[in-house]
Amino acid sequence: MRCSAALATAAETAKGVFAGCIMAAAVLAPATSAADEPHAPAVPQRIPVSEKAQADLSGKQRVGIASFYADNFGGKTMANGAPMDLNGNNAASRTLPLGTKAKVINLETGKSATVVIKDRGPYVRGRIVDLSPATARRIGISQRKGISPVVVAPISVPQPDGSIKQGVAAREGKPLREAALTRTTAKR
Repeated sequence: MRCSAALATAAETAKGVFAGCIMAAAVLAPATSAADEPHAPAVPQRIPVSEKAQADLSGKQRVGIASFYADNFGGKTMANGAPMDLNGNNAASRTLPLGTKAKVINLETGKSATVVIKDRGPYVRGRIVDLSPATARRIGISQRKGISPVVVAPISVPQPDGSIKQGVAAREGKPLREAALTRTTAKR
Protein backbone atom coordinates (compact mmCIF):
# COMPACT_ATOMS: atom_id res chain seq x y z
CA MET A 1 0.00 0.00 0.00
CA ARG A 2 1.33 3.45 -0.85
CA CYS A 3 2.07 5.82 1.99
CA SER A 4 -0.45 8.39 0.69
CA ALA A 5 -3.20 5.73 0.63
CA ALA A 6 -2.28 4.66 4.17
CA LEU A 7 -2.43 8.28 5.31
CA ALA A 8 -5.85 8.76 3.67
CA THR A 9 -7.16 5.56 5.33
CA ALA A 10 -5.73 6.67 8.67
CA ALA A 11 -7.29 10.14 8.29
CA GLU A 12 -10.69 8.60 7.43
CA THR A 13 -10.54 6.31 10.47
CA ALA A 14 -9.46 9.07 12.80
CA LYS A 15 -12.34 11.48 12.06
CA GLY A 16 -13.14 13.52 15.13
CA VAL A 17 -9.77 12.73 16.74
CA PHE A 18 -7.21 15.52 17.11
CA ALA A 19 -4.47 16.05 14.50
CA GLY A 20 -1.78 14.32 16.57
CA CYS A 21 -3.48 10.98 16.09
CA ILE A 22 -3.56 11.48 12.33
CA MET A 23 0.18 12.13 12.36
CA ALA A 24 0.73 9.00 14.48
CA ALA A 25 -1.29 6.94 11.99
CA ALA A 26 0.86 8.24 9.15
CA VAL A 27 4.06 7.46 11.03
CA LEU A 28 2.86 3.93 11.93
CA ALA A 29 1.66 3.15 8.39
CA PRO A 30 3.74 0.49 6.65
CA ALA A 31 6.70 2.01 4.87
CA THR A 32 7.11 1.50 1.15
CA SER A 33 10.41 1.08 -0.59
CA ALA A 34 11.48 2.59 -3.92
CA ALA A 35 10.92 -0.85 -5.47
CA ASP A 36 7.23 -0.71 -4.42
CA GLU A 37 6.74 2.60 -6.22
CA PRO A 38 6.16 2.03 -9.94
CA HIS A 39 7.65 5.38 -11.04
CA ALA A 40 10.46 5.84 -8.53
CA PRO A 41 13.43 7.54 -10.25
CA ALA A 42 16.61 5.49 -10.54
CA VAL A 43 19.46 6.77 -8.41
CA PRO A 44 22.69 7.09 -10.42
CA GLN A 45 25.42 4.78 -9.17
CA ARG A 46 28.48 6.88 -8.35
CA ILE A 47 32.03 5.80 -9.17
CA PRO A 48 34.70 6.77 -6.62
CA VAL A 49 37.12 9.36 -8.02
CA SER A 50 39.96 7.17 -6.75
CA GLU A 51 38.83 4.30 -9.02
CA LYS A 52 41.18 4.57 -11.98
CA ALA A 53 39.89 3.82 -15.47
CA GLN A 54 41.98 2.16 -18.17
CA ALA A 55 43.16 4.72 -20.75
CA ASP A 56 41.58 4.26 -24.19
CA LEU A 57 44.26 5.05 -26.78
CA SER A 58 42.61 3.01 -29.55
CA GLY A 59 40.73 5.76 -31.37
CA LYS A 60 37.63 3.53 -31.59
CA GLN A 61 34.14 4.93 -31.11
CA ARG A 62 32.19 4.19 -27.95
CA VAL A 63 28.46 4.27 -27.28
CA GLY A 64 27.11 5.36 -23.91
CA ILE A 65 25.33 8.11 -22.04
CA ALA A 66 26.33 11.78 -22.10
CA SER A 67 25.53 14.27 -19.38
CA PHE A 68 26.62 17.85 -18.89
CA TYR A 69 28.33 20.03 -16.30
CA ALA A 70 26.24 21.94 -13.80
CA ASP A 71 26.54 25.74 -13.95
CA ASN A 72 28.41 25.82 -10.62
CA PHE A 73 31.45 24.24 -12.36
CA GLY A 74 31.93 27.33 -14.55
CA GLY A 75 35.37 28.86 -13.99
CA LYS A 76 36.66 25.95 -11.89
CA THR A 77 39.99 24.43 -12.86
CA MET A 78 39.75 21.35 -15.06
CA ALA A 79 42.24 18.45 -15.16
CA ASN A 80 44.28 20.15 -17.89
CA GLY A 81 44.65 23.31 -15.75
CA ALA A 82 42.31 25.54 -17.79
CA PRO A 83 39.18 27.12 -16.29
CA MET A 84 35.88 25.43 -17.17
CA ASP A 85 34.11 27.38 -19.92
CA LEU A 86 30.36 26.72 -19.83
CA ASN A 87 30.11 27.98 -23.43
CA GLY A 88 33.19 26.18 -24.76
CA ASN A 89 33.67 22.90 -26.59
CA ASN A 90 35.29 21.24 -23.56
CA ALA A 91 34.29 17.81 -22.30
CA ALA A 92 35.30 15.27 -19.67
CA SER A 93 36.10 11.58 -20.14
CA ARG A 94 37.43 9.04 -17.67
CA THR A 95 39.22 7.03 -20.37
CA LEU A 96 40.15 9.25 -23.33
CA PRO A 97 43.48 11.09 -22.92
CA LEU A 98 43.41 14.82 -22.20
CA GLY A 99 43.67 16.72 -25.47
CA THR A 100 41.66 14.15 -27.46
CA LYS A 101 39.49 15.76 -30.10
CA ALA A 102 36.24 13.84 -30.62
CA LYS A 103 32.91 14.01 -32.38
CA VAL A 104 29.92 13.48 -30.08
CA ILE A 105 26.70 12.38 -31.80
CA ASN A 106 23.36 12.42 -29.99
CA LEU A 107 21.64 9.19 -31.03
CA GLU A 108 18.17 10.60 -30.31
CA THR A 109 18.50 13.74 -32.43
CA GLY A 110 21.30 12.90 -34.87
CA LYS A 111 22.98 16.24 -34.01
CA SER A 112 26.72 16.30 -33.43
CA ALA A 113 29.46 18.56 -32.09
CA THR A 114 33.24 18.43 -31.89
CA VAL A 115 34.74 18.58 -28.39
CA VAL A 116 38.17 18.52 -26.77
CA ILE A 117 38.70 16.35 -23.68
CA LYS A 118 40.03 18.71 -21.02
CA ASP A 119 38.75 17.14 -17.79
CA ARG A 120 38.12 13.83 -16.02
CA GLY A 121 34.65 12.43 -15.36
CA PRO A 122 31.79 11.66 -15.34
CA TYR A 123 31.84 9.61 -12.16
CA VAL A 124 28.48 7.92 -12.70
CA ARG A 125 28.22 4.35 -14.04
CA GLY A 126 27.14 4.12 -17.67
CA ARG A 127 28.07 7.68 -18.54
CA ILE A 128 31.00 8.10 -20.91
CA VAL A 129 31.24 11.86 -21.39
CA ASP A 130 30.35 15.12 -19.61
CA LEU A 131 29.77 18.03 -21.97
CA SER A 132 29.73 21.78 -21.45
CA PRO A 133 26.13 23.04 -21.21
CA ALA A 134 26.49 24.87 -24.55
CA THR A 135 27.64 21.71 -26.34
CA ALA A 136 24.84 19.69 -24.73
CA ARG A 137 22.27 22.20 -26.03
CA ARG A 138 23.90 22.16 -29.47
CA ILE A 139 23.36 18.41 -29.83
CA GLY A 140 19.88 18.46 -28.33
CA ILE A 141 20.34 17.44 -24.69
CA SER A 142 17.80 19.46 -22.77
CA GLN A 143 18.45 20.71 -19.27
CA ARG A 144 15.24 19.01 -18.18
CA LYS A 145 16.30 15.56 -19.42
CA GLY A 146 19.98 16.01 -18.60
CA ILE A 147 21.29 12.87 -20.33
CA SER A 148 21.15 11.24 -23.75
CA PRO A 149 22.62 8.23 -25.55
CA VAL A 150 25.60 9.24 -27.67
CA VAL A 151 28.45 7.99 -29.81
CA VAL A 152 31.86 9.41 -28.92
CA ALA A 153 34.08 9.04 -31.97
CA PRO A 154 37.66 10.23 -31.53
CA ILE A 155 39.15 12.37 -34.29
CA SER A 156 42.67 12.62 -32.85
CA VAL A 157 44.06 10.84 -29.79
CA PRO A 158 47.33 11.96 -28.13
CA GLN A 159 49.60 8.97 -27.43
CA PRO A 160 51.99 8.60 -24.47
CA ASP A 161 55.03 8.96 -26.77
CA GLY A 162 53.82 12.41 -27.93
CA SER A 163 52.47 11.24 -31.29
CA ILE A 164 48.87 11.71 -32.39
CA LYS A 165 46.78 8.74 -33.50
CA GLN A 166 43.92 9.31 -35.94
CA GLY A 167 40.60 8.19 -34.52
CA VAL A 168 37.68 6.52 -36.25
CA ALA A 169 35.97 9.86 -37.00
CA ALA A 170 39.05 11.14 -38.84
CA ARG A 171 39.24 7.98 -40.95
CA GLU A 172 35.56 7.46 -41.74
CA GLY A 173 34.10 10.97 -41.95
CA LYS A 174 30.38 11.41 -42.63
CA PRO A 175 29.28 7.74 -42.88
CA LEU A 176 30.02 7.46 -39.14
CA ARG A 177 26.83 9.29 -38.11
CA GLU A 178 24.61 7.21 -40.38
CA ALA A 179 26.22 3.97 -39.20
CA ALA A 180 25.72 4.94 -35.55
CA LEU A 181 22.08 5.87 -36.11
CA THR A 182 21.41 2.68 -38.07
CA ARG A 183 22.91 0.56 -35.29
CA THR A 184 20.77 2.13 -32.55
CA THR A 185 17.52 2.07 -34.51
CA ALA A 186 18.12 -1.60 -35.32
CA LYS A 187 18.34 -2.33 -31.55
CA ARG A 188 14.90 -0.80 -30.88
